[in-house]
This record gives sequence, structure tokens and C-alpha cells, in this order.
Amino acid sequence: DALADLPRSHQILLTPAGDRLTQDHLARWSEMGSITLICGRYEGVDHRVAEHLVDEEVSMGDVVLMGGEVAALAIIEGVARLIPGSLGNPESPISESFSDGLLEEPQYTRPARYDDWEVPAVLLSGDHRAVDAWRQSQRRERTKRRRPDLWEKISGPDDAEA
Repeated sequence: DALADLPRSHQILLTPAGDRLTQDHLARWSEMGSITLICGRYEGVDHRVAEHLVDEEVSMGDVVLMGGEVAALAIIEGVARLIPGSLGNPESPISESFSDGLLEEPQYTRPARYDDWEVPAVLLSGDHRAVDAWRQSQRRERTKRRRPDLWEKISGPDDAEA
């Protein structure tokens, strides 16, 4: 009864039977005024909830958890970081993994050399165009190698083996 006076939010049921969670979900939800995450426990929730009260069902993937709380935390963090002003660098959500369907390029910190491991020379060159080209190349190669499913989505089925 306490919720009756509040505007209805977008109701999301966390369930293995739902659509697999993607960055697109998080982006869409970050633009909504309010969402409600419904977490099942052990055997889930009463089916009538899914049938009559839920706007969409979402899954964290092919994993089994004791409840939806951990999945809810992941969604909360993913949505919150897309809300303007929540991150120190407003460009971060634009340039990170999945923002354009590609994985992020390898990241390096200082020092430029650690033991016998060196940062790629192009990153130290000061040539911003060369650095950008290297990053894009790394993103494409990394996505092809590690996530062929993502690569196929952005390149098409004929390019999946390329």
C-alpha cells in the first residue's frame, strides 16, 4: 500500500530465464527516472509476479546464484556510472569496453619499463594519431580474439573469421 502513492517505476526481474544483461540495458535504464530490481531467492519468485508485475526479465548470464542480490549490485553500479556527474571523467563511459561494441585496449601505467616488460613504444611516442590508431587496432584484435560473439555483431557473420 505504501507504494501506491508513488509513480510506477520500471520493474526488472533478475532471473536466469531473462534476456542476457548488456551494456545497452544499462544505458537505457540510466535514462529512466526510476527502476525497481526484483530479486528472487533460491527458487525465484512467484510466476504471477513475472506475468503481471514485471516490465522485463534480465539474466546475468549462464550462472546460478543463490539470489538476485549480487546481480542487482552489478546492475546498480553499471547504471550509476552512466548517470552524468557520477564519474570524475565524463568521457569514461564513452570510451570504455562495450561503448561501441569493442573491448577496451590494453591499459598501461608507469613505469614505462618493469623488469623486462615494456610499454609499447607507440604509447610513449607523443604522436596522438599513432596512439589512437594503435588503440583502435588493439581493441579490434582483442575483441576478435577474446569475444568472437561481439566481433560478429559489429562486423557481420562473413567477417567473424577474419
